[in-house]
Amino acid sequence: MKKISTYKSAEKTAKENEKFFARLRKKKPAQLDTLVHTLHEEVFAHTDCLACGNCCKTISPMLTDRDIEKLAKHLKLKPSLFTEKYLHIDSDNQYVFNETPCPFLMTDNYCLVYAQRPKACAEYPHTDRKKFYQLLDITLNNTFVCPAVNEIVEKMKTKLHSI
Repeated sequence: MKKISTYKSAEKTAKENEKFFARLRKKKPAQLDTLVHTLHEEVFAHTDCLACGNCCKTISPMLTDRDIEKLAKHLKLKPSLFTEKYLHIDSDNQYVFNETPCPFLMTDNYCLVYAQRPKACAEYPHTDRKKFYQLLDITLNNTFVCPAVNEIVEKMKTKLHSI
């Protein structure tokens, strides 16, 4: 597993988290979505993403054709020019930004294209999505990027300690 950043709390619990997620994969708790969504609401009620911005500083979202069209239109560029200027195709054959931090991240951690941001950005960190079970790998990786995800996982381990 590639550690994207040096988020120290996640590094301390990485092995424990890997074991916990392995148990989740085997047991597939029926209440997992409900629990994670509740924890998401609880954690994000006191989380200020603008104080961190680590997601925009360290990882690139995958951009869909629709994302590219929206961003290009907003920037008054042709989609082909937007793609040429800002994107490349990664090893998973997905469009991602050429560099990190995100080219649209401003110094105050606000997003220059927030209303038109890619779908993956709008859904990040994916802890409020349905079928959370399918997102275990990305969630485990996101513990190294997002302090809120790390907190959610720590609370999951407490609530699901019998797994």
